[in-house]
Amino acid sequence: MFKYSNTNKRYHTLDYHYKNKFNEKVFKVSLNAGFSCPNIDGTVGYNGCIYCSKSGSGEFAGDKKDDIVKQFNNIKEMMHNKWPKAKYIGYFQARTNTYAPVEKLKELYEKILNQENVVGLNIATRADSISDECLDYLKELNKKTYLTIELGLQTTNEKTSKLINRCHTLKCFEDMVKKLRKNNINVVVHIINGLPYETKEDMLNTVKYLNKLDIQGIKIHMLSIIKNTPLEKMYQKNPFHVLSKEEYIDIVINQLELLRDEIVIHRITGDPKIDDLIEPFWLTKKFCVLNDIDKEMKKRNTYQGAKCDIPNNN
Repeated sequence: MFKYSNTNKRYHTLDYHYKNKFNEKVFKVSLNAGFSCPNIDGTVGYNGCIYCSKSGSGEFAGDKKDDIVKQFNNIKEMMHNKWPKAKYIGYFQARTNTYAPVEKLKELYEKILNQENVVGLNIATRADSISDECLDYLKELNKKTYLTIELGLQTTNEKTSKLINRCHTLKCFEDMVKKLRKNNINVVVHIINGLPYETKEDMLNTVKYLNKLDIQGIKIHMLSIIKNTPLEKMYQKNPFHVLSKEEYIDIVINQLELLRDEIVIHRITGDPKIDDLIEPFWLTKKFCVLNDIDKEMKKRNTYQGAKCDIPNNN
């Protein structure tokens, strides 16, 4: 059995991590605080990343029309149908969740932290959207709760980064990781497999780069082509190769093999809404993808870190 698993998984699952840390089931409650993004309002760019949906990657978060506490309670109760007894991580998911005055951030974050059985916060944001003042606040917040900052990177290929309209550099990302870790704040990084014109080597290079940084977790997504996005227009005009399920599974396993085994895998596939999806439709069968990854790793007799050439931190 893989040492960071109590199931058949051969990688370091988030469920294992939370149970090991909190000694009970913990789940994320996804929230939409109605933030904007500097890549939408013209601060660094317009129209956002080309794959970003109208919800700002918050398809399964609360309704931004609702008060943040009402969102929390609604999502929490829905999740309790699956896990009747659990504690919670407040997950500020949609768009850029540090992109506001610090006083506004404090108001929203503290409302969630004040809810019963909340043991931490996950805050999704961009590397160019954490001011020095915000960083000071996050440092203090980290002393009070289990804090994780999720940074979108998507790729280390600067040509691809420009194509998808990320509007920040790799250096900007790396500098922010260092700042957060200097303050002992946990960092989770989002990457996307299958970005237009990227090769398998590009995707593996992104993981090789991240493996050398002091990060605590990673989210691996498959590119979703969503209706009414710039990416859909690009795909309709000049169709590019979309990874098959088999190609995706092969790449993910290769990526896992390269990663240090203490890095927690927060996500290993996408989870799009079927009504919004253009391609690939195999993504809608999430549990089939997860099961096929498990089966293929067993078949190959491999595991996370099997080909890692960097010593573990533990």
